[in-house]
Amino acid sequence: MARIAGVDLPDGKKLEVALTYLYGIGWARAREICQKTGIPGTKRLGELTPEELNTIRKFIEQNYTVEGDLRREVQMNIKKLIDMGCYRGMRHVKGLPVRGQQTRTNSRTRKGKRKTVGGTKKKIVK
Repeated sequence: MARIAGVDLPDGKKLEVALTYLYGIGWARAREICQKTGIPGTKRLGELTPEELNTIRKFIEQNYTVEGDLRREVQMNIKKLIDMGCYRGMRHVKGLPVRGQQTRTNSRTRKGKRKTVGGTKKKIVK
């Protein structure tokens, strides 16, 4: 298993696919890394030489923020919004959609499992 940015990447996968296991690297960025380092993306990760792995590792470290640093940066940006008390920050605090989506019927992912409201009405006894 190859280890890049503190993450073990699977040997059996193609290089382009394996790079997407890193937080902050998607399909487009993985292809870009392969092109700029001159290593074919169709090559399996287990077939790479140590020199090629080092080339990829150095290229990623120099040009991109990935994994822990990127997660920390994103969390700090969210914390800054919350501390400012802006609309987006308040939406983060309340656990509601931040980018203007409707909440009446959708946004189950952000709001969580449905909470039943009502149903505790007093019964009238005759």
